[in-house]
This record gives sequence, C-alpha cells and structure tokens, in this order.
Amino acid sequence: MKVLHFYKTYYPDSFGGVEQVIFQLACGSALLGVETTVLSLTPNKVDRVVEINGHQSYRCRSNFKIASTDFSLSSFWQFKELAKQADIIHYHFPWPFMDLVHFAINHKKPSVVTYHSDIVKQKILLKLYRPLKNKFLESVDAIVATSPNYRVTSDLLQGYQDKVEVIPIGLDRKLYPSIDVERSQYWRENLGDKFFLFVGVLRYYKGLNILLDALALGDLPTVIIGAGPIEYELKVKAESLGLKNVTFLGQVSEEDKVVIINLSYAIVFPSHLRSEAFGISLLEGAMYGKPMISSEIGTGTSFINSDQQTGIVVPPSSPKDLYAAMSYLWNNPEVAAKMGQKAIARYEKLFTADKMCQSYKALYQRLLDEKSK
Repeated sequence: MKVLHFYKTYYPDSFGGVEQVIFQLACGSALLGVETTVLSLTPNKVDRVVEINGHQSYRCRSNFKIASTDFSLSSFWQFKELAKQADIIHYHFPWPFMDLVHFAINHKKPSVVTYHSDIVKQKILLKLYRPLKNKFLESVDAIVATSPNYRVTSDLLQGYQDKVEVIPIGLDRKLYPSIDVERSQYWRENLGDKFFLFVGVLRYYKGLNILLDALALGDLPTVIIGAGPIEYELKVKAESLGLKNVTFLGQVSEEDKVVIINLSYAIVFPSHLRSEAFGISLLEGAMYGKPMISSEIGTGTSFINSDQQTGIVVPPSSPKDLYAAMSYLWNNPEVAAKMGQKAIARYEKLFTADKMCQSYKALYQRLLDEKSK
C-alpha cells in the first residue's frame, strides 16, 4: 500500500506539530507494510528530494505567498506524478493551496484528510475561502478528527459527521533521542532540578502572555523552550514585569529537549484559543510521565490532560487560575507524582504511534475496499 501525504511544510525545513504527525505516521506505518511519500513546499530556491527515516520527502519551491499561504507552481506537476503512484492521498488541513491542487489534478484516488484545526484567526479571508473549503471537504472520502473533543466542538465538522472519525495522534518514544547523562547534568546545573516547562512555537494562541502574568504573581521557576513570531514581544513583557523566574531558551536540539522535559517538574501549556487543536508537546510531557496544566478550550488538550487525573485543567485566559494550579502542584509533590504516573499510563493506553498507525491502516484499507466494489 502506497500513501502520499501532502502538507505545506515538512522535515527538514520545519518541525511543527503536523510535521511530527506525518513523521510518526510514516515511520510507524512502514512496520505495517505502508510505503509513505511526503510532498511539501520549501523556501529553498530549487526543488529537492531527501530520504528521511526510510521514506522520501519531495519538496517543491514556494514561488509566492498570499495571505500567509504559500503557492508553488512546480507542485502541481509533482503532485500529479506522485499521485499516479499512490493508492491513497492523505491531506492535512488547513491549507487552502492544497484544495486548489486537489481539484486541479483530479486524481480519482481515495482520499483522507486529517483535520488538524479550525481556521480561527483569519475571519475575513475565511469568508472568501469558505466555498472552496466546503467543496474540498465534501469531495474527500474520509475526515479524521484528532480527538473526540474536537469532533464535538468544531462547528465545521458538524456538517460532515457521516464521514468523520476520530484517530488520536500518537507518538513513538523510540523515535526520540535517548536521555544523555552528561546533557542531563549540564541542564540540571543551569536550570535547577525543579521547574515548570513550556515547549512549543511562540505563537499568539499559545497563551504565553497569560503565563507571564501568572508568573508575576509568585516566584515559581519556569522554562520556555521555543522560538516564534512573538518571541521578542514576550521577552519585552517579561522584562517589564521584572520577572526573574522565567528562562527563555529559544530553539534547542531534540537531544536537549528530551533531557529538559525529563528534568522538568511539570508541563504548563496555557494555550487559550482553538487554534491549539491538540498539543503535541503536551502529549510529549505525558509520554515522559509529567503532570500537566492546560486550559479548557474544547480541543484535544483536555483529551490528553484529564482534569484531576493527569494534571489540572483551568479556565482559559486566567493568570490567577493558572498560577493557583501551578502553586498547587508545586506544593503537593506527591499529588504531582501520581498525576505524572497517570499521564504516562494514559499515553500508553490512548496515544501510542502504533495505535494511531493501526487505525489509519484500517481506514486506508476500508477506503480501498470500497473503491474496488
């Protein structure tokens, strides 16, 4: 079985949550007899093909951008050629250019779209995009929501319930670097042995301004890993608040990231808008047995973090509630440790890459069987 994944970015150009999902699917599905090819766009001046962990990544040059959406002329031809060789086309929503390519090529192959997020921020542009978006979702054979929470709370998905199913995102810890003793010692000496941790791209919906306001209410040490569009704004705010208990590490290597997650006391994940549809780094915390603090926004974050079981779920946009939750975990280490144990148990029950890949393989096969009738 051959599957073609199509998304706007992929390794080694970008390392976001959707890219991680595709990578986990590619690696895990290979063990089930699924051959994966990935097509994405690249800011590089030439098209390139690279091999990543046994699967091929085709990258087409991005020629121009409209409303934050990249367009690539060469990708039309490349998609057409790769689609000919594929049994299943797997799209990753949202990306309006993907919809255009889908209809321009008209490949006639069974198609799946993983619905990673509603479009939240671009209200005006969404009105222009809506006809194409609706036509695209109507045309695909199956839509996958990444959590039961999102399936229920997404207004858009309510119109396609007959073709929506839930397959939670899963991670394979074996694909992560092992914990290095010397790195652990280095970071313990630099960060201490008890701190809260946020990991992620520094974007508007991550709630980091809320986190900084919460940190101003006390002296709880917190480390922020990641870079992004609002990094400078956050550092300016931290300075204006006089915060001495927050450390910005910027982007770190995967080797350092897993060491710091492993060292951390708990994961704090204050995303306050539905743009945060799942929370890969929150799941990474669960995978490493960390108690979690997240906000109730009706998405997969509250599916990963079960309130009062694996951590604490607080109202969104509330520095006071966020600080109270952090203080509670800080002052109750036995409770925090039990929550961490339940977090890893929940990961092993619901969120392994093997479970995700098995579910997608079954979906692919069902669509192929239906197409052959």
